[in-house]
Amino acid sequence: MTFNGFTPDTAAFLWDLAFHNERPWFQANRARFLAVLKEPFDALARDTLARMEENYPDEAWQLHISRIYRDARRLFGRGPYKDHLWFTIWSGTERHDNPAFWFQISASSWGCGVGFFEAEPCQMEAYRQYILDHPAEVESLARRLTWQKAFFLDGEDYKRPKGDVGELLNPWYNKKWMGISAEYDFGGDVLSPDLPRILTEGYGFLMPYYRFLCRFRDVGKEENDSDK
Repeated sequence: MTFNGFTPDTAAFLWDLAFHNERPWFQANRARFLAVLKEPFDALARDTLARMEENYPDEAWQLHISRIYRDARRLFGRGPYKDHLWFTIWSGTERHDNPAFWFQISASSWGCGVGFFEAEPCQMEAYRQYILDHPAEVESLARRLTWQKAFFLDGEDYKRPKGDVGELLNPWYNKKWMGISAEYDFGGDVLSPDLPRILTEGYGFLMPYYRFLCRFRDVGKEENDSDK
């Protein structure tokens, strides 16, 4: 199946799911879920992956598509279904300790970007040390981000800053995890069949940041492997 764009029915289904987050309603609307959300979402993920493989053939890209079902161990009083879907594209081995490109859609918005969401403390320590050792290189990346308006620096800040490395780099240095994101209201490009190209062009802009974050993905793995 080729991606032909999401539709207003995609958002309508997700709004309805938010208000009827229960198994009987979902089972009664399963065909609708497949037609307006699941099938186009999977097609978008596969078409975007194919473009990444074409544009960057030296990388062993992998794809993970989220499921609509919440982990039963983590419901915390919420319904059994997620109110959004996402996919990630990355290269490397384990998905959970690698930087990744991502796309996400909900009833009211959609977004994309790159991030190192589950970075270990030792990986972020190496990240901060790299900033200290190579400030000019990271300043160049930071300035490049300020020269455009689509993407912004993302990530959780420490309540107590780790250090003061100057106005430009402080937001980069004092992160628990780091990413670069774009967020939009539902509509516009997310309704376009050209969305795989739009995403891969965005990922192309983000590629220097992805490769920067990949410097730290193997930090600590040698020690962990030796403990096995």
